Amino acid sequence: MSILTVKEVSYLYRSKYQTVEAVSNVSCTFDTGKIYAIVGHSGSGKSTLLSLLAGLDLPTKGEIYLEDKPISTLDRDKYRKEIASVVYQSFNLFPLLTALENVTYPMELRGVSLKEAKETAKKLITDVGLGERIYNQLPLMMSGGEQQRVAVARALAAGGKILLADEPTGNLDTANGKIIVEILKKLAHERGYVVIVITHDMGIADQTDVIYTMNDGHLTI
Repeated sequence: MSILTVKEVSYLYRSKYQTVEAVSNVSCTFDTGKIYAIVGHSGSGKSTLLSLLAGLDLPTKGEIYLEDKPISTLDRDKYRKEIASVVYQSFNLFPLLTALENVTYPMELRGVSLKEAKETAKKLITDVGLGERIYNQLPLMMSGGEQQRVAVARALAAGGKILLADEPTGNLDTANGKIIVEILKKLAHERGYVVIVITHDMGIADQTDVIYTMNDGHLTI
């Protein structure tokens, strides 16, 4: 079932000196239970499209629908907190919070009790292949692979079923990159998430169910 539908979407960056169409008349769909790759060279528009899917920006033209509801009509803060979560290349963990605190944070924002949030966070940390040892560690005490797995667990803590990953293996070695990709595949195939991965690595893209290619703002399959 399609959970996200992109219909004839364009996005313009405007400055005093020029206007650039970063995304040009893009249409595509994203279904539950599948993992997607969006590939393309630097500046092709793939990260801009991801920001639109995440509700960080709105299209200049066209519309993105969550099921049958235009994202532009939703409470986009709530959409980002509870429906669509982003995992970044640079992890973006809170540096002064432990792994457990980083994962509980999105649930506390939603009003979940601290006790319940901690119990759920422990389960999510286990789900991404980490154990109790990591609970009280600050990000700088973790390896890159551990930080990215905590970042995935934090994204899952938001409770939505859309997971957007922007170059999630870009700062990882090959072994840890494979672990992250396997986690993302399992989330899609076994738990019904829509997982959308921005990547320049065709070795990763080839493991996804659908590959979309961006080129100068245009999308092809």
